[in-house]
Amino acid sequence: MNYEAVIGLEIHAQLLTKTKIFCGCSTEFGSEPNSQTCPVCIGMPGVLPVLNKRVVEFAIKTGLAMNCKIAPYSRFARKNYFYPDLPKGYQISQYELPICEHGYVDIVVDGVNRRVGITRIHMEEDAGKNIHERDSSLVDLNRAGVPLLEIVTEPDIRTPKEAAVFMKKLRAILRYLGVCDGNMEQGSLRCDANVSIRPVGVTEFGTKTEIKNINSFRFVEKALEYEIKRQIKVLSEGGTIVQETRLWDAERGVTFSMRSKEEAHDYRYFPEPDLVPLEVSREWIEEIKKALPELPDQKFQKYITEYALPEYDAQILTEERAIAEWFEEAVALGGKAKEVSNWMMTELLRLLNENNMDITECKITPEHLVKLIGLIDKGTISRNIAKKVFAEIFESGKDPEAVVKEKGLVQITDTSEIEKMVEDILSQHPKEVERYRNGEQKLLGFFVGQVMKASKGKANPKAVNELLRKKLSS
Repeated sequence: MNYEAVIGLEIHAQLLTKTKIFCGCSTEFGSEPNSQTCPVCIGMPGVLPVLNKRVVEFAIKTGLAMNCKIAPYSRFARKNYFYPDLPKGYQISQYELPICEHGYVDIVVDGVNRRVGITRIHMEEDAGKNIHERDSSLVDLNRAGVPLLEIVTEPDIRTPKEAAVFMKKLRAILRYLGVCDGNMEQGSLRCDANVSIRPVGVTEFGTKTEIKNINSFRFVEKALEYEIKRQIKVLSEGGTIVQETRLWDAERGVTFSMRSKEEAHDYRYFPEPDLVPLEVSREWIEEIKKALPELPDQKFQKYITEYALPEYDAQILTEERAIAEWFEEAVALGGKAKEVSNWMMTELLRLLNENNMDITECKITPEHLVKLIGLIDKGTISRNIAKKVFAEIFESGKDPEAVVKEKGLVQITDTSEIEKMVEDILSQHPKEVERYRNGEQKLLGFFVGQVMKASKGKANPKAVNELLRKKLSS
């Protein structure tokens, strides 16, 4: 029997506010354990939460970017459960009245457009962190009270690849908005996946399992692939799927049971008595909407229509806001869009990946690249030399003209000097000359390479090609 998967995701995005959702403690990552706490976020008796306005702004901004309806009236709720990293015994979240509902995000998978519905986006506080050592478990409450958005999708995803593409798109939107850094390794973007299978053509849902806390795009895809195969095997062998929560073991490449439905929590939600219901004005929503940045889909279309870039280039350049802004600045300074795109994708992004570096950290600027392209256009340096200059600027941040001057890289354009090099190379390789003249035209590349090597890459390639053809055909 052929089965299809039905997948829905629950994503927790940690917000980039300076302070926590209900107190003034810092949200900075990596500080000493329990150094960023106060009576409010560690749950001391008698304290009262005060809502951080910036959290509400970020929630509205995210909802608008994902085509949600923003509720003018929403309410916080207590979600009751007991765990060492939740000292007050409940989490302040939203339940029946979330701030954002009924949105969608469009993705493209293997050239096919897919729309993934967003059920809801709501605000809540994060719990602390348990640190398990050999003989003991410790609790760090620095993360307790850090603001989160929980983004819940409709069960519209059908393949693990679609899930991974959706997560990448979601992360790009959050980073464009500046509301979340999307760092999955540090836990600022976390994903739970609900998955079930059903025979192809059947509309009823099967029994779902939940996979908790997946922390990379690759693991999202791998965990879902494994779980779908596991469920198909169970049904094929006459078994039944148990509704349960499972964890992903990245080392073994398997999911394993954490708790069954019988062990699942009853959260006993009720309205949070220490916070009044939240009302947001239409005027404020419109103000936030007008201030939204250009998002990945908008930039993608602009790069194709206004800059005449291929879809592949547009896709790569719009994945990160900082990369898109770097590109646009270079074009604004006079660089030709396709030329700038080529340099960014072949040289800049390669060097960034090799050095595990963000574009905001590198020393080369859009102005550097435009100047470098200008030196090629003027014939001052060849394209091959320009690549070496680019690498030097990436390391030092020096001006391209200064690097060319310091290294003595100015291109040789004197045809008499190049002609002498060509004659020397031809005289050194008489057998290859004879083979070329007997029809092995591909040897031209060999001769070009030898001349460029002799000139240390400084000879004008066009002049080299022309002189070689002339000498070899005479």
